[in-house]
Amino acid sequence: MEIRNLYQPFELELLKINNYENREHKNTFFEMVFVLEGEGIQMINNHKLPYASNKLFLIFPQDIHGFEVSSTTSFFFLRFNDSYLKTQPKEWIQKLELIFNNHNHLPGCILKNVSDKALIRALVEGLIRENSNQQFQQQEVIKQLINTIIIIASRNILLIPPTVSDKSKTDYSVQLLSYIHQNIYDPNQLKSERIAKQFNVSPSYISEFFKNHIGQSLQDYITSYKIKLIETKLRYTDMQINEIVYELGFSDSSHLNRLFKKYKGISPSEFKKNIEK
Repeated sequence: MEIRNLYQPFELELLKINNYENREHKNTFFEMVFVLEGEGIQMINNHKLPYASNKLFLIFPQDIHGFEVSSTTSFFFLRFNDSYLKTQPKEWIQKLELIFNNHNHLPGCILKNVSDKALIRALVEGLIRENSNQQFQQQEVIKQLINTIIIIASRNILLIPPTVSDKSKTDYSVQLLSYIHQNIYDPNQLKSERIAKQFNVSPSYISEFFKNHIGQSLQDYITSYKIKLIETKLRYTDMQINEIVYELGFSDSSHLNRLFKKYKGISPSEFKKNIEK
């Protein structure tokens, strides 16, 4: 089964598909899916339920899910990981944790307040417009819209009866990836022996868990996450290569250049020039 990872705090995607079956897969991040138009079937953890326009679905890390599309469908995907939640105020995080831990991990729209469907649709359409236009303070506006959607989803989840389920593997995956995201700037903290000690398990268990539940080796995940950070810094900051080398713990600029070119096909300087063009 395919396992999908997210190498940045959040990601937005608008996808329009027709008569397509999206194979079941697992994520290592949270995902909200809003249906702008279309009909089909949502599948999650061996359960199925029809979907239609103005439905909002919440998918947790390690949930097995997919969609069967029966008519042309426009999906809007809002993906975010634990590192995004950690940037929010402490009280906000605690409230989300309480609410999310009571979710039943079953298919179906999480919007129980009918009036919230129109509100979520307006926010999603606003996100689509904002994301497609390079305007002043674009990222700040996008984050505010994302936070509003998450809060509205949270108050609706409170209306859903909780169920008891075994979330040990899901919780462990979130904790493990959260540790990596928080320590990405300290290479010593990212060694398998150090991570194993932090979680009181053996290094071999860490390696096996990553391959089975994250879909990559530990080192490949760390490298992919660093590449995405480099890309973000080149795109949105004026940092020089030698500054990024120092911040992310590379041995030298040659090491960073080789790695970036291997994953992106071009050097960091070429990537920066393309952005400026």
